[in-house]
Amino acid sequence: MVSRPIVGVLAIQGGFEAHVKILLELGADPREVRTTADLEGLDALIIPGGESTVMSLGIERERMADPLRDLIDRGTPVLGTCAGMIMLDRDHLGRLDVVCRRNAFGRQAHSFEADLQISSLDGAPVHAVFIRAPWIAERGPGVDVLADVDGHPVAVRQGKLLAVSFHPELSGETRLHELLLSLISA
Repeated sequence: MVSRPIVGVLAIQGGFEAHVKILLELGADPREVRTTADLEGLDALIIPGGESTVMSLGIERERMADPLRDLIDRGTPVLGTCAGMIMLDRDHLGRLDVVCRRNAFGRQAHSFEADLQISSLDGAPVHAVFIRAPWIAERGPGVDVLADVDGHPVAVRQGKLLAVSFHPELSGETRLHELLLSLISA
């Protein structure tokens, strides 16, 4: 692994600050990404939760869609959480071979927490916080399901792309961020 990896956190909209805090705790050098120039030199990227429509508009306004696609195409590891999962799907950036169903578990009042066993992570289950969460409605053959809720995929991996429909940063869970960092040198 890179000695002190530079990990971008898309900071156009959404809950990016908690990801920055976890990255600092893990010894990474986080960078808030607001423009295409902020993508230069990144070792990995996190696309956080938030509101996917607003995030899409911000990415469009800053002309970041193609630079984000190029970053992913170069093999840069990416973690998408909640709306970040949506942003990676076929209908948005088109780099994760999935179709997400927005607000799949219901409205804000239907938000919930659950403990999930994630196949790529050792140890205790991950405490997952689902807030107006999506799930994977459709996936291609190269997408591995790491966890599901009631038969609906909520954590997936495709090469160096990780996507979860929950917010690990809100429960203090660091193992998905650690997995992202391990993909830098993989």
